[in-house]
Amino acid sequence: MAGENLTLRGVLRDVLLAAAVTGRADPAPLTRPWPLLLRWTRYIGVGRLPYGLVANLFGLALTVGLVAGTVSLLSTETMRRGLYVSDGTKLFIAVAVTAPLALRDRHPLGAWRLSFLAMALIDIDGWLTVPYVPAGAFAAIVTVYTVAVRCSRDVTLGVAIISFAGVWLKDPETGAGASVLLLLPLAVGYAVRVRQTSRRELAEQERRHQDAEAVLTERQRIARELHDVVAHHMSMIAIQAEAAPYKVETVPDETRRDLAEIRATALDALTELRRILGVLRAEDGAETAPQPSLERLDELVGNARGAGLRVETRLSGDLAELPPGVGLTAYRILQEALSNAMRHAPGSRVEVEVSCDDGIVWLGVVNGPPAGGPGSVPPLPGGGHGLVGMRERAAALGGELTARPTSEGGFAVTASLPVKARDAT
Repeated sequence: MAGENLTLRGVLRDVLLAAAVTGRADPAPLTRPWPLLLRWTRYIGVGRLPYGLVANLFGLALTVGLVAGTVSLLSTETMRRGLYVSDGTKLFIAVAVTAPLALRDRHPLGAWRLSFLAMALIDIDGWLTVPYVPAGAFAAIVTVYTVAVRCSRDVTLGVAIISFAGVWLKDPETGAGASVLLLLPLAVGYAVRVRQTSRRELAEQERRHQDAEAVLTERQRIARELHDVVAHHMSMIAIQAEAAPYKVETVPDETRRDLAEIRATALDALTELRRILGVLRAEDGAETAPQPSLERLDELVGNARGAGLRVETRLSGDLAELPPGVGLTAYRILQEALSNAMRHAPGSRVEVEVSCDDGIVWLGVVNGPPAGGPGSVPPLPGGGHGLVGMRERAAALGGELTARPTSEGGFAVTASLPVKARDAT
């Protein structure tokens, strides 16, 4: 029992301390989306402004109005009761109890703390028929709701405990009614937070699922394209093994048997390869067109120039004797990089560099900003997971790929592909 009491005291201490001092609220950027129920304001022009800016301006305007109303109310009621209260005191009370409304969007917990202190310390006994300044009570309810929406469960629990204790200590006669008024914004605000959190988690799960699906789709596409390359090599092994005995007049029987076994093994491997990779073929049939390589680089660059890009190429090294898989991967990476330049920087200047040195194929595609400058031309539709596909292709050969913005407002894609295959790490 003692352990349970200590745990309870620890929980209460943590939640109360978080609410009073250490707690933090979720940030609220000025450019966040407008709530669904307020999106109609777009038709009158207000909804075209950042929602956070409008919310803060509205809070400030409401605060000014409540300050004026509170000063008027206090002046009328004190004069009717024959009490003398200076204008400075009435203005101070009005500002103290309503100022949290102007702060609640940017600093919800700070606004609630200020509201709680103002309502707890300001004594208007005998001035009004109620123990609270009406505008201050309204501000307190609004700040409690904002805390419930923007703060964690522990912080909200601490705010609820302190608020309930405050209204009962302030005025036990109205404690029950005040508690009901506090319970409503707490419950509604917490329900809104749970819904928002669930939506964010669902959106994050959907994004991760789409990323994983994009990786799997690209790997399937790579496997389909490399299938023809690998099948060609296996077919050549089988043909060479079958033709080898006829190139020499006298071939030992043991060698003939070995060559026949090599041919049979190659054919079996080819059959298994087609069976396994056949499930990755598209539903509308296999892709039977010849797979491209760097031999078609001029055609690729010509298409990019025809789309308005100003492409300059620099080629070096022996690019004609690359293995088919390496040539195919290099071609696809260059194709996707140029496509990205067409979509996101139409009319830009693009530098394409391809070189082969020391067993490594180096690729580089660097584009500048759009012809009219950054943001001058809306990007063309298309694309999706191009960077994912390029990285998967490079990784399939054990290579590396980087993609990053440039200081001039463009984009750079660089890749290194080993000519001789090695295990991808």
